[in-house]
Amino acid sequence: MSHTAHIRSHRKPRRSASTIAMRAGVASGVLGTLAVAAAAGTANAAEPVTQTLELPVLTGDLAAQVAQSAQATQQAAANYQLHAERDAAAAAAAKEANKDLAHAKAEAKQKAEDARRAAAERATRSADRTTLSASASSNTFTSTSSSHATGSAAAVIAFVKAQIGDAYVSGGTGPNSWDCSGLMQTAFKQVGIDLPRVSQDQSTAGTQVSLDNLQPGDILYWGSAGSAYHVAVYVGDGMFVGAQNPSTGVAEKPLSYDPPTGAVRVL
Repeated sequence: MSHTAHIRSHRKPRRSASTIAMRAGVASGVLGTLAVAAAAGTANAAEPVTQTLELPVLTGDLAAQVAQSAQATQQAAANYQLHAERDAAAAAAAKEANKDLAHAKAEAKQKAEDARRAAAERATRSADRTTLSASASSNTFTSTSSSHATGSAAAVIAFVKAQIGDAYVSGGTGPNSWDCSGLMQTAFKQVGIDLPRVSQDQSTAGTQVSLDNLQPGDILYWGSAGSAYHVAVYVGDGMFVGAQNPSTGVAEKPLSYDPPTGAVRVL
């Protein structure tokens, strides 16, 4: 017996061919799997994955609904604009109406004031004429002076009598149409006396004289001194000549026809 017989051998036991083949196949499969995984990983690393979302496709009914909705929106906008325009027009009309109303009120107020003043003036004239008529009845306007004009008075009287029959025109100063103060101004200019243009001023142009002490050539006035509305010239014998109105024109009338308020003497 060998002296090494009792020592256990250190050789690895031999494996059978089948076992080796099986292990080789497993290893081959694992390597193949790893190779595929590596290839997939490389591919994934080279090309990033992109996710695609598909949008829903509009159907015919949905498109029609969208169109109707858009049309309704447009119609609503048009209606809103129409209402806005109507409101603006109504506001403008109301503003204009208020303006017209204010103007009408102001005009009516002015007309009422004018009518009141005219009525007061007529009442004053009527009262003055009533008083003067009573005075004329008791006085007969006799004058202590001669009824026959001489000198400058005669020239003034001759001029106004020559205009009898001419037309009365407001603002007229001759030679064929006159108003009352225009006739007086031109008549007295014949003798070198410059009278003011209007009757209000002519009624204060000279010395005030009483109606029972008139002389030919005195200027008669109707209304208050300084605010007279008519003038004429006394020609003697209880008569006067003046541009009366559009109906009579320049005419000679008795004092009783329209009794004057007062008189001034400038000659």
